[in-house]
Amino acid sequence: MAYDRGGTFFYEKNFLRKEFSMTLQQMHYVITISETGSFNKAAELLYVAQPSLTSAIQELERETGILIFHRSGRGVTLTNDGAEFLSYVRQIYHQYEILQSKYGKNGNLKKKFGVSTQHYSFAVKTFVEMVKHFNTSDYEFAIRETKTRDVIDDVNTMRSEIGILYLNDFNRAVLTKLFHSNNLEFHKLIDCQPYVYLWRNHPLASLPSIRFAQLADYPCLSFEQGDNGSFYFAEEILSTNEYSRIIKACDRATMLNLMIGLSGYTLCSGIICEELNGDEYVAIPLEGESDNPGGAMEIGYLVKKNVILSQMGEIYIREIRNYLGNLVQKS
Repeated sequence: MAYDRGGTFFYEKNFLRKEFSMTLQQMHYVITISETGSFNKAAELLYVAQPSLTSAIQELERETGILIFHRSGRGVTLTNDGAEFLSYVRQIYHQYEILQSKYGKNGNLKKKFGVSTQHYSFAVKTFVEMVKHFNTSDYEFAIRETKTRDVIDDVNTMRSEIGILYLNDFNRAVLTKLFHSNNLEFHKLIDCQPYVYLWRNHPLASLPSIRFAQLADYPCLSFEQGDNGSFYFAEEILSTNEYSRIIKACDRATMLNLMIGLSGYTLCSGIICEELNGDEYVAIPLEGESDNPGGAMEIGYLVKKNVILSQMGEIYIREIRNYLGNLVQKS
């Protein structure tokens, strides 16, 4: 764990207590290098000489007794020890930024806030509403629609303060174990039943509900999960069902185009933001709960345990709860 004593930070790992001096400046260096993947690019952003930056990191590596970065001709990458070290550094630096925003006088420091989410248009919509509360020239905002494992990793390393994803009976045990091992907390936002999401002119779009068997003639669309392609990380419910045709996409715009061009469909929460997706798509209830165990979704947000939410984080959660609450009232 990491803690401070008299303004100096110490790091404790694997029951071996090793005390060393570490400055906030060094933490900033490590974070910037990891984000740019290059000492040269990091030095430019930090306005320091590249040899000075290299020397500072080498000194930190000597003190910690670990190699933080792999160096190669193609840039730098985190080692396994470095990735773990970075997760602690981000936590400390994030808390420093919160203190700085509340009590500091440094008007030049841009406050950062990021959200990583599965591909939910409502998560983007409420992010937009949150940003409207602030002067964007004073902040660095980031919204990342990404893979399930990346949502978890981004919150774990504090790259994003909040993650948005879902649990159900199928993935709950695996993901909850992963949350606990990374010191993360999941907070429920809303329960959803399964819907079929498709183009408004799809042959099945006029039905009041759709049975799973009726989808057999159409391609099932799902979001690519990369190397972590386990069923447990799928964004779509019922990922273990048999599908005659599956097409994977990496972004929401491509997914929507495939719905039109190939009469494809995907299984979703039924929460559709027409302001962002347009009115060319509809969500139809999926029939037969008894045939679809684990179909119900519990969408929630993920945060680092024992980390205080920033003002941006508090407003974002408030906006997303208001948005989802209004949907429930209308239904």
